[in-house]
Amino acid sequence: MTDLANIGGGDLKDVQGTKLLLEVDTGNLKVTDWAQKNREHVERLVQDNGALLIRGLKFAGSQQFGATLATLFGEELIQYTYRSTPRTELRGNVYTATEYHPDQIIPQHNENSYTNRWAMRIGFLCTMPSAQGGATPICDSRRVYADLPDTLRQRFEDRGVLYVRNYSDLDIPWSEVFQTTEKADVEEFCAANDLSYEWLDDRHLRTHQINQASATHPVTADTVWFNQAHLFHVSNLEPQVRDSLLSVMPEEHLPRNTYYGDGAPIEAPTLATIREVYERNTIRFDWQRNDLLLLDNMLFSHGRESFAGNRQVLVGMARLHGADRAAPANGSAAPRSS
Repeated sequence: MTDLANIGGGDLKDVQGTKLLLEVDTGNLKVTDWAQKNREHVERLVQDNGALLIRGLKFAGSQQFGATLATLFGEELIQYTYRSTPRTELRGNVYTATEYHPDQIIPQHNENSYTNRWAMRIGFLCTMPSAQGGATPICDSRRVYADLPDTLRQRFEDRGVLYVRNYSDLDIPWSEVFQTTEKADVEEFCAANDLSYEWLDDRHLRTHQINQASATHPVTADTVWFNQAHLFHVSNLEPQVRDSLLSVMPEEHLPRNTYYGDGAPIEAPTLATIREVYERNTIRFDWQRNDLLLLDNMLFSHGRESFAGNRQVLVGMARLHGADRAAPANGSAAPRSS
């Protein structure tokens, strides 16, 4: 059996030049017992490297995955609140990965970086790799920050990112996003999280929130690129979908969109640069059954490739953390059309 007490970060195998892969043999030891025995060492590897892919564990199901993550992360898993994508909730705050159609690509993003609170740890378990594609590529958020042009970084850091969301039948309804059917619960959440809101009718809610473009890691003190400006922006949609939506509704009614924090539109070349930097720094590996990927959610982003065939990846998160500097309360800026 591999004992991590004798394994240092230098013994991890490279994936595209990054120390990432740890292969283990647990013998007859249950995965939860293995996690308990090696928790401190796994934590050290994640803390030192920001990402760790463990191969060779044997999971009996989602419940055991959740228990293993809770052990490795040192606390119970948290609920997926203020949702942005459809998922199925399993036991113990374990969820399926985003349930978009297999032909859709999910760009790189740090989980919940569109909010002012996020999990510091996120874990993925592949229970069924797809026949083709379906990788969960990752990217070092420190490298992204360093690789972006200075003027672009400064512009975002000075102004922040404004997220505008419309919750209706076109996207995830507000009842699923906020996990309630009571408007009062939604309003209470918004007040507690610096979200401005307006009810356009009983089924249509709109929110505005200004959040960080970059953030400082509370442990390593690294500065990381930490937002979803490029993912929420309308330009992330397929051109036909984007054009179809804009032909039947004004921009302010789009399901989601982003602006600079003062409401000014984000330039197309700026978004293209951000996407190019992510692409240059992406690390890819092929899933194998029972692969466990652990990420420091601030140090590494993740995404999803399109795929063919059946695929299942489970997700769990822990260690809720809040932004060091709150965005302007109630999102004072309104988007300005270009």
